[in-house]
Amino acid sequence: GLAKRGLMGFIYGDLFMRMLYAVRPYELYPGSANALFEKWSRIARRNVASGSIVRFRMIIKKMVKEFDELPIKEDLKKPKVGIVGEILVKYHPTANNDIVGVIEKEGGEAVVLDLIDFFLYGMYSKQFNYEQLSGSYKQMMVNKAAISFIESIRKPARKALAESKRFEEPLHIEEIAGKAREIISLGNQCGEGWLLTGEMVDLIDSGVENIVCLQPFACLPNHVTGKGMMKALRKRNPYANIAAIDYDPGASDVNQLNRIKLMMATAYKNLQKKEGC
Repeated sequence: GLAKRGLMGFIYGDLFMRMLYAVRPYELYPGSANALFEKWSRIARRNVASGSIVRFRMIIKKMVKEFDELPIKEDLKKPKVGIVGEILVKYHPTANNDIVGVIEKEGGEAVVLDLIDFFLYGMYSKQFNYEQLSGSYKQMMVNKAAISFIESIRKPARKALAESKRFEEPLHIEEIAGKAREIISLGNQCGEGWLLTGEMVDLIDSGVENIVCLQPFACLPNHVTGKGMMKALRKRNPYANIAAIDYDPGASDVNQLNRIKLMMATAYKNLQKKEGC
């Protein structure tokens, strides 16, 4: 029961990130997106506490519909900026100095992929370990079953997003692995490992060519699968605009902000070129 309710919480959280960040920069009435989020957040918390899967499915359908119908400036175009990196600084606003807020203030739209994929990445890696390293068959099958269970709970969210007009459903973990495999081995499993690379390829392929790669100072796995992949990603797509930013108690806030501003300046130039301005 605890695992089921925890999984419901993850799915709700990922849905809120995906939808709120996609509509808030374009809202017609200031504060309306946050108000809608607060409304459904209260409902979701009660549902997680009760653990009702039937109500979970109903809530997701209604929630996506309301975010889909929120009045926004439909014709407004802003550069989309993907946020990837080490798990804590990627998602925690205190750890990353509220980078989503900074991107929105600079005139961009933040795109953050699902937290649940971090756990699926570890489970999916067991197949590579069995086939190429010293992993056991039993471990691989147990993790495959876990992925199937998680996806069965996640299915209503995927369906609602696929049927919406503003949002897209996330890729399956095997699809992200396939994208990562184009430029890196799935044997890179330290920290965020190949998932970090796969997410950057996924973002670029979906039209989010501006990316900030966040890392704690001297995070070696991130330097390999994040910074180390920039040249290959730019070769794959010349418009790839990637900025690596260090987050550490001793790091300068001003330096972080300047790097984001420089990345946003390039993002605007690329957007203008594509719009033919």
